[in-house]
Amino acid sequence: QVQLVESGGGLVQAGGSLRLSCIASGSIFSIDAMGWYRQAPGKQRELVAQITSGGSTNYADSVKGRFTISRDNAKNTVYLQMNSLKPEDTAVYYCNAQAQTRSSISTRGYWGQGTQVTVSS
Repeated sequence: QVQLVESGGGLVQAGGSLRLSCIASGSIFSIDAMGWYRQAPGKQRELVAQITSGGSTNYADSVKGRFTISRDNAKNTVYLQMNSLKPEDTAVYYCNAQAQTRSSISTRGYWGQGTQVTVSS
């Protein structure tokens, strides 16, 4: 199995910054894409940003130019630098990893427990 642990959430004023981290551990053979999703109260979970093992990135239109995703493959870690935060960025942020374990022949998605980000106006 693969465990994902997020950190870095919190309360920040509008215009401020936060940096989220997610560390993957367990019986990992390989990790393909890693990403961040978020879910606000009463809304569906949505993709925020994704990064492949080769470093290609994809962002939601709402965060382009403000958020930056990066990863350290050696540490099985993905980061999300969030700048110019807005109240509408308030949500629980979840880390996702498409990973293959040492006992599996296929890749599947794993989720972290989520970290709360609250942006006050």
